[in-house]
Amino acid sequence: MITSSANGKVKQVMNLMKKAKARNESGLFVAEGLRIFKEIPAERIESIFVSEGFLKEKDHKKLITGMQYEVLTDEVFHVMSDTRTPQGILALVKQQTYTPEDLTRTPGPAFLMILENIQDPGNLGTIIRAGEGAGITGILMNSTTADIYNPKVIRSTMGSVFRVPFAYTNDLTASILRLKEQGIRLYAAHLAGRNNYEKEDYTVDTGFLIGNEGNGLTEETARLADAYIKIPMMGSVESLNAAVAASVLMFEAARQRRA
Repeated sequence: MITSSANGKVKQVMNLMKKAKARNESGLFVAEGLRIFKEIPAERIESIFVSEGFLKEKDHKKLITGMQYEVLTDEVFHVMSDTRTPQGILALVKQQTYTPEDLTRTPGPAFLMILENIQDPGNLGTIIRAGEGAGITGILMNSTTADIYNPKVIRSTMGSVFRVPFAYTNDLTASILRLKEQGIRLYAAHLAGRNNYEKEDYTVDTGFLIGNEGNGLTEETARLADAYIKIPMMGSVESLNAAVAASVLMFEAARQRRA
């Protein structure tokens, strides 16, 4: 049993939680919590940590029967945890690697989210979770978008991160141009949009451009869209949160594809 927060394994977990560099170098990330643990593909689990209190529940112990795991005192687990009320279980998980080209290698019409400079981990996680629900085929992000393996992003996805293909690109413009060459029609939610979002046809190869929470898309990226669309607002509201706007667009595309 691990009884000290100075233990090397505890320090490794805390380092992976706090530093993207450590995650990138190790190829590992932390998935904490009972629900998300149940979503992890078994072959991607590197190691498991549980608290003494976690093992007191018969169903909890049954969940990890046959697996190798480290037991920590409740106090040490609390120190190591990234949450205020730890559930007593976390895993180190192997990262999944995709390329931008992988995002269009799916049967049927492409359905992509293209994210530029999304900074809030909760927003990114929500887009991934909602995206799985809407049936997107992948997410393309520029290199300054939040780290998808940030613990807050992982928690927000509630497991969708294990199933939705995603890729980062160091040259978003070049990657977008390649998508356009493949016949993918790109839409940007923009104040200059002429059509309301529901007036367009998203049953063909489609991508939505979503920009930074405060500043929106850069002019350079917005110019690459085939069409500007708008989400009409009532009252004095000018725009929506990035994750909410993305969800509105994704589920309209999903609705059209069901029809």
